[in-house]
Amino acid sequence: MLRLFANSMITTLRQRGFLAYLAGGCVRDLLLKREPADYDVATSATPAQVMEIFPEGYGVGAQFGVVLVPAPGETGKGEHNSRTIEVATFRSDHGYSDGRHPDEVRFTLDPREDVIRRDFTINGLMLDPETNEVLDFVGGREDLENGIIRAIGEPERRFAEDKLRMLRAVRFAARFDHQIEEQTLVTIKRRAREIQVVSRERVRDELTRMLIEGRARRAFLLLDDTGLLKEVLPEITAMKGVEQPPEFHPEGDVFVHTLLLLEYLPHLCPLTLAWGALLHDVGKPATFRRAADRIRFDDHVDVGVKIAENICARLRFSNDDTAQILALIDNHMRFGHVSRMKESTLKRFFRLPGFDQHLALHRADSLASHGNLATYEFVRQKLTETPVQNLRPRPLITGDDLISEGYRPGARFREILGAVEDAQLEGRLASHEAALKFVKSSFPPDRL
Repeated sequence: MLRLFANSMITTLRQRGFLAYLAGGCVRDLLLKREPADYDVATSATPAQVMEIFPEGYGVGAQFGVVLVPAPGETGKGEHNSRTIEVATFRSDHGYSDGRHPDEVRFTLDPREDVIRRDFTINGLMLDPETNEVLDFVGGREDLENGIIRAIGEPERRFAEDKLRMLRAVRFAARFDHQIEEQTLVTIKRRAREIQVVSRERVRDELTRMLIEGRARRAFLLLDDTGLLKEVLPEITAMKGVEQPPEFHPEGDVFVHTLLLLEYLPHLCPLTLAWGALLHDVGKPATFRRAADRIRFDDHVDVGVKIAENICARLRFSNDDTAQILALIDNHMRFGHVSRMKESTLKRFFRLPGFDQHLALHRADSLASHGNLATYEFVRQKLTETPVQNLRPRPLITGDDLISEGYRPGARFREILGAVEDAQLEGRLASHEAALKFVKSSFPPDRL
């Protein structure tokens, strides 16, 4: 158990004469009766002393006093994960010229100095695992009990040090269903535009956490209220006030629908599903029009794919993640046609990579609008009735077979093989011989 390993490290550090405590988010989560995702240790030992005591450890930010120590059985060096313990030296920070990193770090022997440079009071707690005594120099325990997100010390200074903390305040408030303390909130609203200086990757990762942690709707309402949403995702802000046909969307405008949809996503869902859900109707504001007292969004899917592609590039998503996000947007309207699809078309639809995400998005989309899950249940039933091997059966013939039968290679090979696969998927062809007979009948060699 990782906690036992963290506790044993603290015992070892203390035996060597150093102060050491559990610190930060793990203490917060333990007090909230939640299982921490990871465990961090704060100590008076310097990075060099930590690595001497734990030679398997490696510095990932030694200049800032951070060493990662792999848990027993963990090999290799990498980013902080659930199988490593982050050991950070007590420190005080001075100057933040770039709005992220301190210009100067001074190691200290005083845990109080270490706490007062952290972000929020609920993250400024330390715990003695031997006595269960909580060290609280900033009122974090009271704020935790009262459900308050409060910057440590002066909010202006905390957000000037690292502007990403504005997004983190929103995420913590949403995740724990807390309120942001008034002065902290006022400061975020005043400085919201400064989020632009934060790297796009960090912004992306923080937004992703908001989307997948199970409280995305509240997070995005808070982002909107603070003014951060229009800075990081103006395309979502543009959804506000965009009407929808009430017979299909009694819940309200595109913004209301999108945020409601987020509530129906599974907790800790894949990031591609989360972003696909957020952006599935991103093309609607640009395509809104009224025609004969009807609201229309002509080509909103195609337009949405292009807008989402720009967003993914701006936030520097990987090529694979971008492809899946765009596929979710591109295909989300196809569910409206599944009951009328040919068997071959339906099976090809089911073969989309990550089809479970497509189906999850459709379910959430339906629940956030008309509430009718008939199509969702139809697809689930079809999937249950269709063996996996029937979705991707072994081809009955190949291009080599066509050449052997006297067909000249060319662009129409794809059409012929596609027609054979259609017939196979629909159960009209079941053998190699039947497939060749079908080809000769439908595509005589002298026509090619």
